[in-house]
Amino acid sequence: MVPNLLVTVLFFLWGFAYGLLDVLNSHFQRELNISASMAAGLSSAYFGAYFICPPTVSGWILHRFGFRVTFMSGLGIFAVGCLLFWPSGVNRSFGGFCGSMFVVGAGLATLETAADPFLSICGPPRYSEIRLNLAQAVQGVGSFVAPLLASRVFFAHTVDDVDGLRNVQWVYLGVACFNVLLIALFFLAPMPEITDADMHQQENEIGGYDPGPFRKQTNLFLAVWSQFCYVGAQVAVANYFINFCEEAGRDRPTSSDLLAVGQGLYAFNRFVAGGLLTIPMFRPRYMLAVYLGLCFVFVVAAMNTAGTVSIAMLILVLCFESCCFATIFTLGLRGLGRHTKRGGSLLVAAISGGMVFPPMTGAVLDRRNAHVAMAIPMMGYILAWIYPLYVNVWKKDVMDTHRETKVGIVPPAGKDKSLHLEGQAVGPEKTGAGAAPEVQELPT
Repeated sequence: MVPNLLVTVLFFLWGFAYGLLDVLNSHFQRELNISASMAAGLSSAYFGAYFICPPTVSGWILHRFGFRVTFMSGLGIFAVGCLLFWPSGVNRSFGGFCGSMFVVGAGLATLETAADPFLSICGPPRYSEIRLNLAQAVQGVGSFVAPLLASRVFFAHTVDDVDGLRNVQWVYLGVACFNVLLIALFFLAPMPEITDADMHQQENEIGGYDPGPFRKQTNLFLAVWSQFCYVGAQVAVANYFINFCEEAGRDRPTSSDLLAVGQGLYAFNRFVAGGLLTIPMFRPRYMLAVYLGLCFVFVVAAMNTAGTVSIAMLILVLCFESCCFATIFTLGLRGLGRHTKRGGSLLVAAISGGMVFPPMTGAVLDRRNAHVAMAIPMMGYILAWIYPLYVNVWKKDVMDTHRETKVGIVPPAGKDKSLHLEGQAVGPEKTGAGAAPEVQELPT
C-alpha cells in the first residue's frame, strides 16, 4: 500500500501539468498572436517526448536499474523542465516554451514508464484495473485543479496575458522544488522490484501457459494502437475545448471554468469506474467497449448541435473518457508474462498520439471551425474501438481468466501444505535437556 500510494502522488503531478497545458494553449494564441495549429506545438513537444523516451532511454533505465531509479530519474528531468520555463517566460519565446514542454514531457514519460506498469503489477492481478483507475482518478483531480487555478488565479486579476504567464513561471518553480523533495522521498521509501522472471512465474500460476515470443503478442500491439488513437483524440478535445466553447457563445473565462467542470467530471467518473470494477459483473472489457463507444456518440452529438447543448455533449465526452486509458493499459499487459515491462514501455510510448491528433484538429479549426474540427477526435475514437472489439470477441477467455484469478489473494495449495509440513517437522518436544528436536527430512 505504501509504495502504491507514493506512486499515486506522481499521477497528480502530471495531471496538473497536463491540465495547465490546455489553458496555456489558448492564452498563447492570444498573447503571441499565433494560430491554433501553431499553438498545438506545445502538445506536440510534450507528447513527442513520449514517442522518444519510453522505448529508448526510459525503458532502458527501467530494465537496467529498476523502478526506484526510474522514478528518481523522471522526477529529476521533470524538475529541469520546470526550471526552463523561467527563461522562456522572460523572453516570451514560444520556441522556448515548446523546448521546456519537451523536457517536462521527457520527465513525465520516464515517470509513467515506471508508474503505470508498477501499479498494474504491484498487487493481486485481478485488481490491476482498479488500482490504475483510482490512481488515474487522482491524475484527473490534478487536471481539474490546473484550469481552475489558471482562470481564478493566474489570469484572473492580470492586466494582460504577460502577467498571467509570469505567474505560471512561479508555479512551475514550485513544482520543481516539490520534485526535489519527492526524489529524496523515493530514495528513502521501501520500493519493491518486480523482475521479468517474477512476471513469468505469475503468468504460469494464472493461466499455466507461456506467452511465446514478443513478436506474437497481438493483444499488446492492438492495445498500443488503441492507446495511440484514444490519447490523440482525448488531447485534441481538451486542447480545443475552450475554442469550442467560445464558438458556442461563451467568453474565455467561462470557457476555462467549463473545462474545469469537464475535467472534474472526468476525475469523478474515474472513481466511479474504479468502484464499478469491484463488482464482478462489470468486467473491464465491457467497461472499455461501452465508455469508448459513448465517447464517439457524444462527440458526434457535439458536432451536430449548437450553443449550450453542444457544450454539454462535449463535457460528456470528457466524462466518458475517464476509464479508457487505464483499462486499455491493464488489458494490454494481461498475459504478457516475461514481456510485461517491455509491453508497458510501448503502451506508455503510445501516449505520443497526443502529438499527432491536436495539430490535425488545429488545422481544421483554422480553415473551418471548432465544431467541424471535432471530426478528428471522432475518427480517433473509431480507430481505438478496434481493441475493445478484439478483447470482447477473440481474447475474452484470457481477459476473464486474469479477472477471476485468486493469485496474490489466496496462497497456492502447495505452499499451504509445505508450511504445514514444516510446522510438523519442528514440532516434537525435546527428549532431554539440550537435546535437539527430531527432524524428519521432507521430500522436495
